[in-house]
Amino acid sequence: MPPVATTIVSPVAPLLDLDRLAREAADLARGSRSKATWRAYESDWQDFTAWCAATGLEPLPAVPVTVGLYLADRAATLSVATLTRRVSAIAVRHRLAGHYLDTRHPGIRDVLAGLRRSKGVASRRQAEALTVPLAKRAVATCADRLIDLRDRALILIGLAGGFRRSELVLLTLADVTVTEDGLRIVVRRSKGDQDGEGQVVGINRTGRATCPLAAHQAWIAGAGISEGRVFRSVNRHGQVGTSLSDRAVALIVQRRADLAGLNGAAFSGHSLRAGFATSAARSGVAERDIMATTRHRSTTILRRYIRDGELFTKSVTNQIGL
Repeated sequence: MPPVATTIVSPVAPLLDLDRLAREAADLARGSRSKATWRAYESDWQDFTAWCAATGLEPLPAVPVTVGLYLADRAATLSVATLTRRVSAIAVRHRLAGHYLDTRHPGIRDVLAGLRRSKGVASRRQAEALTVPLAKRAVATCADRLIDLRDRALILIGLAGGFRRSELVLLTLADVTVTEDGLRIVVRRSKGDQDGEGQVVGINRTGRATCPLAAHQAWIAGAGISEGRVFRSVNRHGQVGTSLSDRAVALIVQRRADLAGLNGAAFSGHSLRAGFATSAARSGVAERDIMATTRHRSTTILRRYIRDGELFTKSVTNQIGL
Protein backbone atom coordinates (compact mmCIF):
# COMPACT_ATOMS: atom_id res chain seq x y z
CA MET A 1 0.00 0.00 0.00
CA PRO A 2 1.56 3.33 -1.04
CA PRO A 3 2.27 5.86 1.67
CA VAL A 4 -0.42 8.47 2.23
CA ALA A 5 0.72 12.08 1.93
CA THR A 6 0.09 14.07 5.05
CA THR A 7 0.21 17.78 5.83
CA ILE A 8 1.84 18.74 9.06
CA VAL A 9 0.37 21.86 10.65
CA SER A 10 2.55 23.61 13.15
CA PRO A 11 0.79 24.10 16.46
CA VAL A 12 2.43 27.50 16.66
CA ALA A 13 0.95 29.89 14.08
CA PRO A 14 3.21 32.67 12.87
CA LEU A 15 2.65 35.91 14.72
CA LEU A 16 0.93 38.59 12.63
CA ASP A 17 1.60 42.29 12.89
CA LEU A 18 -2.06 43.18 13.34
CA ASP A 19 -1.37 46.90 13.69
CA ARG A 20 0.43 46.92 10.34
CA LEU A 21 -2.34 44.91 8.66
CA ALA A 22 -4.95 47.27 10.08
CA ARG A 23 -3.10 50.24 8.61
CA GLU A 24 -2.79 48.53 5.24
CA ALA A 25 -6.48 47.60 5.26
CA ALA A 26 -7.39 51.20 6.07
CA ASP A 27 -5.22 52.43 3.18
CA LEU A 28 -6.91 50.01 0.80
CA ALA A 29 -10.32 51.13 2.02
CA ARG A 30 -9.41 54.74 1.35
CA GLY A 31 -8.39 53.77 -2.16
CA SER A 32 -11.97 52.70 -2.89
CA ARG A 33 -12.90 56.38 -3.27
CA SER A 34 -11.19 59.40 -4.75
CA LYS A 35 -9.06 61.72 -2.64
CA ALA A 36 -11.54 64.53 -3.20
CA THR A 37 -14.35 62.35 -1.84
CA TRP A 38 -12.35 61.48 1.26
CA ARG A 39 -11.54 65.14 1.86
CA ALA A 40 -15.24 65.98 1.67
CA TYR A 41 -16.11 63.04 3.96
CA GLU A 42 -13.53 64.17 6.52
CA SER A 43 -14.97 67.68 6.56
CA ASP A 44 -18.48 66.25 6.87
CA TRP A 45 -17.49 64.02 9.75
CA GLN A 46 -15.79 66.84 11.63
CA ASP A 47 -18.94 68.95 11.37
CA PHE A 48 -21.10 66.08 12.60
CA THR A 49 -18.87 65.34 15.59
CA ALA A 50 -18.70 69.03 16.49
CA TRP A 51 -22.51 69.20 16.39
CA CYS A 52 -22.79 66.08 18.55
CA ALA A 53 -20.34 67.56 21.08
CA ALA A 54 -22.44 70.73 21.29
CA THR A 55 -25.68 68.81 21.75
CA GLY A 56 -24.33 66.13 24.07
CA LEU A 57 -25.18 63.30 21.66
CA GLU A 58 -22.97 60.34 20.79
CA PRO A 59 -21.42 60.50 17.28
CA LEU A 60 -19.93 56.99 17.17
CA PRO A 61 -21.89 54.85 17.23
CA ALA A 62 -24.76 57.21 16.51
CA VAL A 63 -28.39 56.18 16.49
CA PRO A 64 -30.40 57.08 13.37
CA VAL A 65 -32.47 59.65 15.28
CA THR A 66 -29.29 61.58 16.09
CA VAL A 67 -28.40 61.77 12.40
CA GLY A 68 -31.96 62.86 11.59
CA LEU A 69 -31.79 65.68 14.15
CA TYR A 70 -28.44 66.77 12.72
CA LEU A 71 -29.92 66.91 9.20
CA ALA A 72 -32.88 68.95 10.39
CA ASP A 73 -30.59 71.42 12.16
CA ARG A 74 -28.30 71.86 9.15
CA ALA A 75 -31.13 72.06 6.60
CA ALA A 76 -31.35 75.84 6.89
CA THR A 77 -27.83 76.37 5.55
CA LEU A 78 -26.96 73.29 3.47
CA SER A 79 -28.36 71.91 0.21
CA VAL A 80 -30.08 68.54 -0.05
CA ALA A 81 -27.13 67.24 -2.09
CA THR A 82 -24.66 68.21 0.66
CA LEU A 83 -26.84 66.71 3.39
CA THR A 84 -27.15 63.46 1.42
CA ARG A 85 -23.37 63.29 1.12
CA ARG A 86 -23.03 63.90 4.86
CA VAL A 87 -25.19 60.88 5.56
CA SER A 88 -22.86 58.84 3.35
CA ALA A 89 -19.82 60.22 5.17
CA ILE A 90 -21.27 59.36 8.58
CA ALA A 91 -22.22 55.86 7.42
CA VAL A 92 -18.75 55.22 5.98
CA ARG A 93 -17.06 56.34 9.20
CA HIS A 94 -19.27 53.92 11.13
CA ARG A 95 -18.39 51.02 8.83
CA LEU A 96 -14.67 51.72 9.11
CA ALA A 97 -15.01 51.70 12.89
CA GLY A 98 -16.88 48.39 12.86
CA HIS A 99 -20.34 49.83 13.52
CA TYR A 100 -23.51 49.66 11.45
CA LEU A 101 -25.66 52.69 10.74
CA ASP A 102 -29.00 51.98 9.09
CA THR A 103 -29.36 54.87 6.65
CA ARG A 104 -32.76 53.49 5.58
CA HIS A 105 -34.12 53.93 9.09
CA PRO A 106 -37.15 56.28 9.09
CA GLY A 107 -35.23 58.61 11.38
CA ILE A 108 -32.87 59.34 8.47
CA ARG A 109 -34.75 58.30 5.34
CA ASP A 110 -37.95 60.22 6.09
CA VAL A 111 -36.06 63.36 7.11
CA LEU A 112 -34.17 63.38 3.81
CA ALA A 113 -37.38 62.69 1.87
CA GLY A 114 -39.07 65.59 3.64
CA LEU A 115 -36.16 67.88 2.85
CA ARG A 116 -36.28 66.93 -0.83
CA ARG A 117 -39.96 67.81 -0.95
CA SER A 118 -39.61 71.08 0.93
CA LYS A 119 -36.31 72.34 -0.47
CA GLY A 120 -36.34 70.57 -3.82
CA VAL A 121 -33.27 69.31 -5.66
CA ALA A 122 -33.70 71.19 -8.93
CA SER A 123 -32.79 74.54 -7.40
CA ARG A 124 -29.11 73.74 -6.98
CA ARG A 125 -26.88 75.67 -9.34
CA GLN A 126 -25.70 73.86 -12.43
CA ALA A 127 -22.64 75.13 -14.26
CA GLU A 128 -23.41 76.57 -17.69
CA ALA A 129 -22.49 74.25 -20.54
CA LEU A 130 -19.66 75.55 -22.73
CA THR A 131 -21.23 74.42 -25.98
CA VAL A 132 -19.38 74.47 -29.29
CA PRO A 133 -20.50 77.99 -30.31
CA LEU A 134 -19.49 79.36 -26.89
CA ALA A 135 -16.20 77.44 -26.94
CA LYS A 136 -15.35 78.94 -30.32
CA ARG A 137 -15.87 82.40 -28.84
CA ALA A 138 -13.71 81.46 -25.85
CA VAL A 139 -10.76 80.12 -27.85
CA ALA A 140 -10.95 83.10 -30.22
CA THR A 141 -9.53 85.12 -27.31
CA CYS A 142 -6.34 83.02 -27.41
CA ALA A 143 -3.30 84.52 -29.15
CA ASP A 144 0.14 82.94 -29.60
CA ARG A 145 1.62 83.16 -26.10
CA LEU A 146 2.29 79.90 -24.28
CA ILE A 147 -0.62 80.50 -21.92
CA ASP A 148 -2.88 81.03 -24.95
CA LEU A 149 -1.69 77.80 -26.57
CA ARG A 150 -2.30 75.95 -23.30
CA ASP A 151 -5.78 77.39 -22.78
CA ARG A 152 -6.80 76.71 -26.38
CA ALA A 153 -5.67 73.08 -26.25
CA LEU A 154 -7.25 72.47 -22.84
CA ILE A 155 -10.65 73.88 -23.85
CA LEU A 156 -10.82 72.13 -27.23
CA ILE A 157 -9.59 68.75 -25.99
CA GLY A 158 -11.70 68.95 -22.82
CA LEU A 159 -14.80 69.70 -24.87
CA ALA A 160 -14.14 67.22 -27.69
CA GLY A 161 -13.49 64.37 -25.27
CA GLY A 162 -16.18 65.20 -22.72
CA PHE A 163 -13.45 65.15 -20.06
CA ARG A 164 -13.79 65.82 -16.38
CA ARG A 165 -11.32 68.39 -15.11
CA SER A 166 -9.67 65.73 -12.92
CA GLU A 167 -9.07 63.62 -16.03
CA LEU A 168 -7.54 66.52 -17.94
CA VAL A 169 -4.96 67.39 -15.30
CA LEU A 170 -3.84 63.75 -14.96
CA LEU A 171 -3.22 63.21 -18.68
CA THR A 172 0.39 62.49 -19.57
CA LEU A 173 2.07 62.66 -22.95
CA ALA A 174 2.29 58.86 -22.90
CA ASP A 175 -1.53 58.73 -22.72
CA VAL A 176 -1.95 60.65 -25.99
CA THR A 177 -1.22 59.10 -29.38
CA VAL A 178 -1.41 61.12 -32.61
CA THR A 179 -2.77 59.05 -35.51
CA GLU A 180 -3.92 59.78 -39.04
CA ASP A 181 -7.50 59.93 -37.81
CA GLY A 182 -6.91 62.06 -34.73
CA LEU A 183 -5.99 61.74 -31.07
CA ARG A 184 -6.21 58.45 -29.18
CA ILE A 185 -6.35 59.31 -25.48
CA VAL A 186 -6.14 56.78 -22.67
CA VAL A 187 -7.90 57.80 -19.45
CA ARG A 188 -6.14 55.65 -16.88
CA ARG A 189 -8.35 56.51 -13.92
CA SER A 190 -11.46 58.59 -13.47
CA LYS A 191 -14.51 59.07 -11.29
CA GLY A 192 -16.40 56.54 -13.39
CA ASP A 193 -13.49 54.07 -13.40
CA GLN A 194 -12.40 53.80 -9.77
CA ASP A 195 -10.83 50.38 -10.37
CA GLY A 196 -8.39 51.86 -12.88
CA GLU A 197 -9.32 49.57 -15.77
CA GLY A 198 -8.62 52.40 -18.21
CA GLN A 199 -10.80 53.88 -20.93
CA VAL A 200 -9.95 55.11 -24.41
CA VAL A 201 -11.35 58.25 -26.06
CA GLY A 202 -10.97 59.07 -29.74
CA ILE A 203 -10.94 62.68 -30.94
CA ASN A 204 -11.12 63.23 -34.70
CA ARG A 205 -8.71 65.33 -36.74
CA THR A 206 -11.11 67.97 -38.10
CA GLY A 207 -8.84 70.18 -40.19
CA ARG A 208 -10.80 73.21 -38.98
CA ALA A 209 -9.49 76.26 -37.15
CA THR A 210 -10.69 74.67 -33.91
CA CYS A 211 -9.15 71.23 -34.50
CA PRO A 212 -8.27 69.75 -31.05
CA LEU A 213 -5.35 67.76 -32.52
CA ALA A 214 -3.76 70.87 -34.03
CA ALA A 215 -4.23 72.73 -30.74
CA HIS A 216 -2.60 69.86 -28.85
CA GLN A 217 0.42 69.77 -31.14
CA ALA A 218 0.88 73.54 -31.01
CA TRP A 219 0.86 73.52 -27.20
CA ILE A 220 3.22 70.55 -26.85
CA ALA A 221 5.70 71.99 -29.34
CA GLY A 222 5.54 75.49 -27.91
CA ALA A 223 5.99 74.32 -24.32
CA GLY A 224 8.72 71.83 -25.28
CA ILE A 225 7.02 68.95 -23.48
CA SER A 226 8.63 65.57 -24.12
CA GLU A 227 7.22 63.60 -21.19
CA GLY A 228 5.05 63.99 -18.11
CA ARG A 229 1.79 65.89 -17.75
CA VAL A 230 0.17 67.37 -20.83
CA PHE A 231 -1.45 70.37 -19.17
CA ARG A 232 0.73 72.51 -16.93
CA SER A 233 0.86 75.86 -15.22
CA VAL A 234 2.34 78.85 -17.05
CA ASN A 235 3.48 81.84 -15.00
CA ARG A 236 3.50 85.49 -16.07
CA HIS A 237 7.06 85.12 -17.35
CA GLY A 238 6.03 82.30 -19.70
CA GLN A 239 7.72 79.62 -17.60
CA VAL A 240 6.04 76.21 -17.79
CA GLY A 241 5.48 74.17 -14.64
CA THR A 242 5.17 70.41 -14.24
CA SER A 243 1.44 70.05 -13.58
CA LEU A 244 -1.90 71.82 -13.26
CA SER A 245 -4.51 71.68 -10.49
CA ASP A 246 -8.11 70.75 -11.26
CA ARG A 247 -9.16 74.10 -9.77
CA ALA A 248 -7.01 75.80 -12.41
CA VAL A 249 -9.14 74.19 -15.14
CA ALA A 250 -12.22 75.99 -13.82
CA LEU A 251 -10.32 79.29 -13.61
CA ILE A 252 -9.11 78.92 -17.20
CA VAL A 253 -12.64 78.28 -18.49
CA GLN A 254 -14.03 81.19 -16.47
CA ARG A 255 -11.31 83.61 -17.57
CA ARG A 256 -11.71 82.76 -21.24
CA ALA A 257 -15.50 83.03 -20.95
CA ASP A 258 -15.11 86.51 -19.44
CA LEU A 259 -12.74 87.57 -22.22
CA ALA A 260 -15.29 86.35 -24.76
CA GLY A 261 -17.95 88.58 -23.25
CA LEU A 262 -19.74 85.77 -21.42
CA ASN A 263 -20.49 85.56 -17.71
CA GLY A 264 -17.42 83.66 -16.52
CA ALA A 265 -18.90 83.02 -13.08
CA ALA A 266 -21.63 80.89 -14.68
CA PHE A 267 -19.06 78.37 -15.93
CA SER A 268 -16.82 75.81 -14.23
CA GLY A 269 -14.41 73.03 -15.06
CA HIS A 270 -17.44 70.79 -15.56
CA SER A 271 -18.71 73.11 -18.32
CA LEU A 272 -16.51 71.33 -20.89
CA ARG A 273 -18.07 67.93 -20.22
CA ALA A 274 -21.56 69.41 -20.09
CA GLY A 275 -20.84 71.33 -23.27
CA PHE A 276 -19.94 68.18 -25.17
CA ALA A 277 -23.09 66.31 -24.10
CA THR A 278 -25.35 69.28 -24.80
CA SER A 279 -23.79 70.02 -28.20
CA ALA A 280 -23.97 66.37 -29.22
CA ALA A 281 -27.64 66.17 -28.22
CA ARG A 282 -28.47 69.31 -30.18
CA SER A 283 -26.78 67.77 -33.22
CA GLY A 284 -28.94 64.66 -32.95
CA VAL A 285 -26.15 62.29 -31.89
CA ALA A 286 -27.51 58.99 -30.53
CA GLU A 287 -27.44 58.55 -26.76
CA ARG A 288 -25.21 55.47 -26.92
CA ASP A 289 -22.67 57.36 -29.04
CA ILE A 290 -22.60 60.25 -26.58
CA MET A 291 -22.03 57.79 -23.73
CA ALA A 292 -19.17 56.17 -25.64
CA THR A 293 -17.28 59.45 -25.36
CA THR A 294 -18.43 60.72 -21.95
CA ARG A 295 -18.03 57.25 -20.43
CA HIS A 296 -21.19 57.67 -18.36
CA ARG A 297 -22.22 54.38 -16.80
CA SER A 298 -25.69 55.67 -16.06
CA THR A 299 -28.04 57.47 -18.41
CA THR A 300 -29.64 59.46 -15.58
CA ILE A 301 -27.23 62.41 -15.64
CA LEU A 302 -26.60 62.14 -19.37
CA ARG A 303 -30.30 62.43 -20.16
CA ARG A 304 -30.49 65.71 -18.28
CA TYR A 305 -27.93 67.11 -20.72
CA ILE A 306 -29.84 65.63 -23.62
CA ARG A 307 -33.11 67.19 -22.42
CA ASP A 308 -31.36 70.56 -22.09
CA GLY A 309 -29.87 70.18 -25.55
CA GLU A 310 -33.25 69.43 -27.09
CA LEU A 311 -35.08 72.11 -25.11
CA PHE A 312 -35.48 74.49 -28.05
CA THR A 313 -35.21 72.05 -30.93
CA LYS A 314 -38.40 70.39 -29.63
CA SER A 315 -40.13 73.63 -28.61
CA VAL A 316 -43.44 74.23 -30.42
CA THR A 317 -43.58 77.99 -29.83
CA ASN A 318 -43.18 78.76 -33.53
CA GLN A 319 -45.71 76.12 -34.48
CA ILE A 320 -48.48 77.62 -32.36
CA GLY A 321 -48.09 80.99 -34.06
CA LEU A 322 -46.43 83.16 -31.39
